Amino acid sequence: MRTPSGYPKRSAAEWETVRLEAAARFAQGERVCDVARALHASPQAVRVWRRDWREGGAEALRSRGPRGRPRKLSAEQLQALEAELLKGPRAQGYETELWTLERIAKLIRKLFGVSYHPGHVFKVLRGMGWSCQRPTRRAKERDEAAIQAWLTHKWPRIKRGHNAPAPR
Repeated sequence: MRTPSGYPKRSAAEWETVRLEAAARFAQGERVCDVARALHASPQAVRVWRRDWREGGAEALRSRGPRGRPRKLSAEQLQALEAELLKGPRAQGYETELWTLERIAKLIRKLFGVSYHPGHVFKVLRGMGWSCQRPTRRAKERDEAAIQAWLTHKWPRIKRGHNAPAPR
């Protein structure tokens, strides 16, 4: 699969292999543009790799591990969170069977002492393989007769406008 830039999408391990292949090509005296074309990488990236290779050899092109901030929740904590979510919101004292991002953020804070913005909770859930779902049940208070009366009598009047004459 290719990214919008046109270069292949690769894992961190695959990129490390590509960088090490580039190091072997640098050692043979290949030019940056030839290495970039052969490895399907951008010339700018290959220039950076060559600079790093010159300064530290092939070892400088090895992966240094994951980048960015460490995760706030461990794999074990995510499993515990999933177990609590599967029990349902009523098990946490809520009156409805509907998980919201705010409720889940509160649950995470309660269980692990970790604060997440509700918007980020969605990313955590997606990382766990969960997706956004809509409730399957309708409200108990729903009055089908009142809804039908509103759709038949009031909605046509609203749609026509306040000053329009009533149908004859």
